[in-house]
Amino acid sequence: MKLIILSTHDPYYNLAVEEYLFQTAEDEVFMLWQNEPTVVIGKNQNAYAEVELDVLRERGIHLARRITGGGAVYHDLGNVNYTFIAKSGQQGIDFAHFTAPILRALAELGIRAELSGRNDLLVDGRKFSGNAQYSANGKTLHHGTLLFDSDLTVLSDVLRPDEEKIRSKAVRSVRSRVTNLAPLLQKKCQTGEFIDLLADFIDREYAPDRTEVPQSAQISALRARNASDAWLYPQRPLLSISTRECRCRYPFGGVCITLQMQHDTVISATVTGDFFGTAPIEQLEEKLCGKTLSSLTSALEGFDPSPYIHGMTTADLIALLQK
Repeated sequence: MKLIILSTHDPYYNLAVEEYLFQTAEDEVFMLWQNEPTVVIGKNQNAYAEVELDVLRERGIHLARRITGGGAVYHDLGNVNYTFIAKSGQQGIDFAHFTAPILRALAELGIRAELSGRNDLLVDGRKFSGNAQYSANGKTLHHGTLLFDSDLTVLSDVLRPDEEKIRSKAVRSVRSRVTNLAPLLQKKCQTGEFIDLLADFIDREYAPDRTEVPQSAQISALRARNASDAWLYPQRPLLSISTRECRCRYPFGGVCITLQMQHDTVISATVTGDFFGTAPIEQLEEKLCGKTLSSLTSALEGFDPSPYIHGMTTADLIALLQK
């Protein structure tokens, strides 16, 4: 295993390094990194729907998009991000496997936390970590946030959560369901010391080789893509009246299918949400195009959407499109 601790706080560069390592690293990787104030949305999310973009612009907060699914998260220098890159197992999406070392590290620091729901780490019923995964070419990228000493007021100001998601968790707001780890530590420390403690734990558990990220034109190209409007805003603002929107929240995440129609025919489809998947969502979108609304049901019979939206059945997809 390679252990990498990034010193840069540029979100577009850091996400580029992560993707580069996922594409090229032959050894397993554990990486610790931080971003300056940034909202990071999932690969399949619509920024116009998930983020208070006006607030971001007013406060100079970055918007970034990652290659994994899941929901929007807020990063600042009071938050610590971790990444595992490893060979994929046979079990598909598996949050328990990759969060277990983090839970053990926190237990050593006196924090008894647990994996809850799909992908959250909780302490005393409050979330301090969201996690996401992406698999391709026999490897899995797993990353997560660790709210240590973040500005939770800013977090609640910039995220625009799904109201149904909030209701399903029986809480009143984003701010009320998250917490920082720093006040819970038996021995108080700063964020930099917390990073060192996590790195020391990985040293003892896995005996990794500490290494630096090489200079790479590929990283530079990925960074440029990450900062581009084409990557950040592939969807149009939610202003068009020529769309049909089908939305539902499931145990495996929220899904919104927006169909652009010409008469009764689907000319384009966009699938967004905080779900996870192991296949490109664009393939599912293409499957929906060129069909009439009346023919979608028969066209989808026997089609398995679960590689694109983990946990979704054919019946779920058909029922969603009929909403």
